[in-house]
Amino acid sequence: MKAKPDHSVVVKNVSKAYKSESVEVDALIDVSFYLERGEFVAIIGPSGSGKSTLMHILGTIDKPTSGEVYIDGVATSEMDGDKLAEFRNKKLGFVFQAYNLVNGLNAEMNVELPLLVSPMSGKDRKERADEVLEQLGLGRRLKQKPNQLSGGQQQRVAIARALINKPALILADEPTGNLDTKAGDEVIKLFRDITKEQNVTIVMVTHNVDITRYCNRVIHIKDGRLEKIEVLR
Repeated sequence: MKAKPDHSVVVKNVSKAYKSESVEVDALIDVSFYLERGEFVAIIGPSGSGKSTLMHILGTIDKPTSGEVYIDGVATSEMDGDKLAEFRNKKLGFVFQAYNLVNGLNAEMNVELPLLVSPMSGKDRKERADEVLEQLGLGRRLKQKPNQLSGGQQQRVAIARALINKPALILADEPTGNLDTKAGDEVIKLFRDITKEQNVTIVMVTHNVDITRYCNRVIHIKDGRLEKIEVLR
């Protein structure tokens, strides 16, 4: 599989094995696929299928035992330490089920956090955070802290934080797990709009098959193997 300019992610023959005492467990076995820029993709599968392992490898939190992952044309397993941390901060955004906001900071300050290691001035950081929050419909919530926001609004702040560095890839782990159906649908529709309007690739792990209808493709993982890729649009 050869990476093309419009491929934001290439997963090539990736396997991951873990050793537990004297037993070796294969979490992923020879998984290959590519993601185009601006795609919204879901990864689904039963518990223990390897979804989380695949997300950790895509997020550069873990490395494959064999195979390679390319993000924006860069082989991620060849980086380490500060270089990897810098790449993760610039090229990746993360959205979690539990929002992971800092309770003592308002929405604006939470969104600014990934920019604190950049050379941007405080004024520019604030302007960028305000811009993204405005785009996500939170222009009137800039100074509110997480406990003053609804669950859906907190997740929008988390999405704004993921977008702040204009990443190539956003990884969302059960992003609607703590939301009611209405708020969850709004977040998923927002993901769909972001991929279209900002040409950002979003990969989401979910147990909720209903929300995958908004995705371009659905990657089915079973027993560590790529079972099938379902094309929806």
